[in-house]
Formats: sequence, C-alpha cells, structure tokens
Amino acid sequence: MKTPNMEENTNTNTTLTSQDLSSKRHFHWTNKVGNEEPEEPSTMSKIIEEQTKNDDEKVVSGHSSTTRKKLQAVAISRLRSVLTVFNKNRSNLPSGLGSRVVGTLFGYRRGHVHFAFQKDPTSQPAFLIELGTPITGLVREMASGLVRIALECDKVKEKETEKKSLRLLQEPLWRSSCNGKKCGFANRRECGEKDWEILKAVEPISMGAGVLPSAEGGCSDGEVMYMRARFERIVGSRDSEAFYMMNPDSNGAPELSVYLLRV
Repeated sequence: MKTPNMEENTNTNTTLTSQDLSSKRHFHWTNKVGNEEPEEPSTMSKIIEEQTKNDDEKVVSGHSSTTRKKLQAVAISRLRSVLTVFNKNRSNLPSGLGSRVVGTLFGYRRGHVHFAFQKDPTSQPAFLIELGTPITGLVREMASGLVRIALECDKVKEKETEKKSLRLLQEPLWRSSCNGKKCGFANRRECGEKDWEILKAVEPISMGAGVLPSAEGGCSDGEVMYMRARFERIVGSRDSEAFYMMNPDSNGAPELSVYLLRV
C-alpha cells in the first residue's frame, strides 16, 4: 500500500521524468537548431572562398585577355611583315598578272612572231616570247580559222636540287606548236628597246590588227605587222596557264588561244 509520501515521490519522479523528456526534447531541438546555426559561418566561408575564386579567375582572365591581346598584336605584326615582304617581292617580279591582260602579237614582215602579255598597256611585258613561226605563216593560219598555240617546257628534275624552280612565265625555253603542228622552239626574251617602241606605238589601240609604217624610209623589212586584243588568263596550276582572246561580242570560241604547260 502506497503512502502519501510515496505517491508524492512517485508523482515527483513522474513529473521529473516528463520534464526531463521534454527538456531532452527541447535540448535536442535546440541542439539541432544549434547545429544549423553554426553552418552560417561555413556558408560565409564558402561565399568568401567563391568570391576569392572569382577574383582569382578575374585576375587570371585579365592576364589571359592581356596575353591574348599581346599574341594577337604579335600575330598581326608578323602577318603585316610577311605581306610587306611578299608585296615587295611581287612588285619586283614582272609576272604580277591578273585575270585580264593585254596581249600583243607582232613581228617584222619577214621575221618571226613575237608575243607579249602586259598587265596594262603602259606596263612592261610580264611575258615576251619569240616563236619560231614566221609572222606571215601565223597570219595565214588565223585567216583560215581558229588558232591554238601550245608552249611546253620541261620540269626541273628531282636530282637537280640546286636549280631553283622558276615561275611558269619565267621559263626560258619552250617547244611550240600551232594547231597541232610543231613549230620548233620558242625563247623567252627581255623587252628590248625596239620591242618597247612597238608596244608604245600600239598603246592607244585596245583591239585591232594592222601594219606599222617603217621608220627606215619604207623598207619592206621595216614594216611591223601586229594584232592586239584583251585576253582572259586562266591559271590551272603552278605548271599550267592559258590565255584566251576575248571577243567583243562575247559569241563563239576565241579566235586565238595560247597554252603554257610544264611537263
């Protein structure tokens, strides 16, 4: 039988036990909250770390952008220097022809055919060649129909490493043929004083054919036959080029074509 004191003790213990449980619950709750609240410094440290990382990335990106700009400036300066050297070298070469050139076929009445290609009527010939064909024979060929002149030269042999490869228009010696008929050899030559006088005499003519009067008192050998026209230049490769005479009416095949081939 329980006495009142025992009941009080029991109630007290019961009360304490319930309080302890509630306090433990409260303790756990506060401890949980306490565990969450200390994460704030951790979050702040993360923010600081991220901010520091972002600052570092900005510094690195700043350095990289500066480095990139420097590299671009160096690349541009190198490109300009290369282009300058290329343009200087190209300007010194007479073969700076475009896709449209001026072609002049001329020769003394009893002499051989000369063929000159110029960038424009006032410039030095980029290609001047003397064929083995008489000018009168070529005139007859042209009167009968279309004329195809083929010029061939030899490639540099692999064993001849010391010999520098020339541009196609700088090759000195060619095998020539006209409409499939062999015409001997053709020689590339520099523009002499008499050649330049003829080219200057026909400079105002854009297209046409005729005879220049002799400067030596009407001697037949002194008369110069010529034909002048615009030509379309087609570059197939380093070893092949073609020149097609452009017709004014743009109809039909070109009356005269010149083919250069290195084989």
